[in-house]
Amino acid sequence: MAVLEGLKPEKVFGFFESICQIPHGSENTKALSDWLVAFAKERGLEYYQDDLNDVIIIKEASEGYENSDPVIMQGHMDMVCDKVDGCTKDMKKDGLDLAIDGDYIYAEGTTLGGDDGVAVAFMLAILDDDSVKHPRFEAVFTVDEETGLYGAEAIDVSPLKGKRFINVDSEDEGILTVGCAGGVSAIAELPVTREAYDGQAFEIGVSGLIGGHSGTEIIIGGENAIRALGRLLFELQDLAGARIITIDGGVADNVIPVSAKAVIVSPDGDKVKALCDEYREIFAHEFKIDPDFKLTLTETSAEEAPLDEASSLRATAYLTGTPNGIEKMTQGIDGLPQTSLSLGILRTNGDHLEYTFCIRSSVDTEREMLVRRLDNQIRVLGGSLRTEGPYPGWEYAAVSPLRDLVCEVYKDLYGKDMVIEAIHAGLECGYFAGKMPGLDCVSIGPDVKDVHTPNERLSISSTQRTWDLVVEVLARMK
Repeated sequence: MAVLEGLKPEKVFGFFESICQIPHGSENTKALSDWLVAFAKERGLEYYQDDLNDVIIIKEASEGYENSDPVIMQGHMDMVCDKVDGCTKDMKKDGLDLAIDGDYIYAEGTTLGGDDGVAVAFMLAILDDDSVKHPRFEAVFTVDEETGLYGAEAIDVSPLKGKRFINVDSEDEGILTVGCAGGVSAIAELPVTREAYDGQAFEIGVSGLIGGHSGTEIIIGGENAIRALGRLLFELQDLAGARIITIDGGVADNVIPVSAKAVIVSPDGDKVKALCDEYREIFAHEFKIDPDFKLTLTETSAEEAPLDEASSLRATAYLTGTPNGIEKMTQGIDGLPQTSLSLGILRTNGDHLEYTFCIRSSVDTEREMLVRRLDNQIRVLGGSLRTEGPYPGWEYAAVSPLRDLVCEVYKDLYGKDMVIEAIHAGLECGYFAGKMPGLDCVSIGPDVKDVHTPNERLSISSTQRTWDLVVEVLARMK
């Protein structure tokens, strides 16, 4: 029996469980894309699939809605793949192990992909259910949103006729998102040199941090595991003569890292142990937002020569010296960051280290200045920087009939006003608005907690209420 069988709305959760059995991490969406095409073929629906695996499926208007303006609904196929320490699941090949805890659905040991599997499930349920009344319905399934909005950037929108656009990629019920920041990934490469060095090898691990989406949870102020480890390595180099062999952490540039690890070698093993004990207490005192923080130290063997002293110092100088976190808050809007950056990934790749940052801002010049700062710092240390996946912001529209309709329906259904807000995270609406002048956009979604982490969970009751909202909004588009 299916884990989600019997949950309402039945079609939504049925399709959600089906897609959870198809691996669909970023850059691994071909199987799910082909499954969507097969879905369209089975029902005789018009469809388009591009070389990136983006899919558009179109269902003609319900009876009586033929003269209504078409509506577009959009979400992304890909999910962030992360798992708890010790989980052996291969998320490139294996489906998820779904479970239920009260009002929440989660995946055992891994991320759930409610961001944005719930959007895929919503669209499939509408396409599959003739009892849902709607104008011409244009369902857009994009790929690789989590790594840079690449699907939205590349997709051909010429098959689309709609001027009303509902994105289902928000994670808080009752909040209507009407604008977002733009962003870019910045990848710094630092060449390193290795040399033989006598001493005891250790593996140091930082784990148990709360992490989260760097566009939404960055306001919480949780610690970045890579940065915390870098701070400790800086001290170990200075006080215990340690040198780095490898340092790695993070799973995606837009996820605040929850864990990181390094292998070092030091001629003074006792000093290494003492400093780790000292910083275990320091971090426990400082990281009050991260109560499950852990710092581990294990003796190991060196598989390769460590970085020479100069390379090791440059590696931690860039790691600890670059900006990280919120740079500026938005004036006039309480609690909304204007400009931020987060070090999301650090990898040791043989003869160089690669640092990947996610930079966000609603002000283009501030975003560009952060890129320049990172570039200047890495060039001083002998490295280089490139940028990938720049995406536009989405400006708030003073006039929006769609926004008014969604707010009206929500008030009628639930007796309270929707909260209207812009967000610091990136949404694909910016690309679609740029390609389709005059597009009237909103973004909604049910409650999804702790996205991009293995603690991710999707509210069952919130999904039902959001589904009811969507169905009634479509019905009132006659």
